[in-house]
Amino acid sequence: MKATTLNHAHPSIMEARYIEEIRKMSPQQRFEKLMAIIEISYLLKTAKIISK
Repeated sequence: MKATTLNHAHPSIMEARYIEEIRKMSPQQRFEKLMAIIEISYLLKTAKIISK
């Protein structure tokens, strides 16, 4: 199994990594990632709040 690494760094370094990761993706992968973000956003927006 591959070792897990944490991606903690200065925000400017993390932004550069993210931009590079996006550039390496195909248009189809970018679209799928966008749709996943939209879906999660919608689920969070419509989730019911449970009070204790």
